[in-house]
Amino acid sequence: MSLGDTKSPFDSEEDPMTELKRYFAPTSLDQAVECLKGGNVTILAGGTDLTPQSQAGRIKFRETLMNIRHIPQLSGITLEGNEIRIGALATITEIMEHPLVRQHLPVLVEACDHFASDQIRNAGTLGGNICNASPAGDTLVPLLVLDACVELASMPEAKLYRHCMPISTFFTGPGKTRKSLCELVTGVRIPVPSPDHRSRFYKHGTRPALDISTISIGIAGDIKDGVISNVRVAFGAVAPTPLRATATESALEGRHLDAATIEAAAVAARDEVNPIDDVRATAWYRREMIHNMTKRVLENVAQA
Repeated sequence: MSLGDTKSPFDSEEDPMTELKRYFAPTSLDQAVECLKGGNVTILAGGTDLTPQSQAGRIKFRETLMNIRHIPQLSGITLEGNEIRIGALATITEIMEHPLVRQHLPVLVEACDHFASDQIRNAGTLGGNICNASPAGDTLVPLLVLDACVELASMPEAKLYRHCMPISTFFTGPGKTRKSLCELVTGVRIPVPSPDHRSRFYKHGTRPALDISTISIGIAGDIKDGVISNVRVAFGAVAPTPLRATATESALEGRHLDAATIEAAAVAARDEVNPIDDVRATAWYRREMIHNMTKRVLENVAQA
């Protein structure tokens, strides 16, 4: 739409509201998954992605719009055994400021601190960022290196069914996941890292926070006596989905974080990604940034 065009996006032939017939605001998880049984439901949480995408005509509302903001089981950040559970409705600001996250998951705090603007962070939810499934989603890279799993709930018969799916297998393409239309993301579970755990997040864009990532990098592992183990490396905005970089992990696993290891890992990282040319960067530039910034992040980890 040009600056001089006063036509509303809702005036187009593809009005996103055409099919919407019902608004539902459940107050329990059972009510929500019961509503999802038919599959013809659009889910609303923070609305920071849904609203602009529907107005731009990229999303068309289904028959029922379900507002999940009033379901208590989807909120909160808690320590449960050796896992930290973050509810799907936790906002980016809540995550960034929560003492459990700050103590145990600093890489997630770093990512949240680079997430859009204050206004978006106050409304946008973790569940929404996961379900939006953008290859450049800011929280997805740290969740990958933290071995998070995605909680899902459904009601295939008369009983609530819940299960957890590793986030490394959750994404299938831009905007696509393995979640069925009858399932609801209820939260994520993250194993509490060991005392030797070290992790870093890096995001490159035109602006530090307000822009979509040109690339993003997450690196995590346990470091003892200069040797890194249990390595996790993930990249964003360089493939159709956020990517676990297994070749880069292999170049690091069980090795001293010296200059030779770091350079070998940076080369492996550059060769492992398969970016595209788009309005934010060329594929060549993204590969070079992955090489250079993986090297810099690893040097930072080695010195920590």
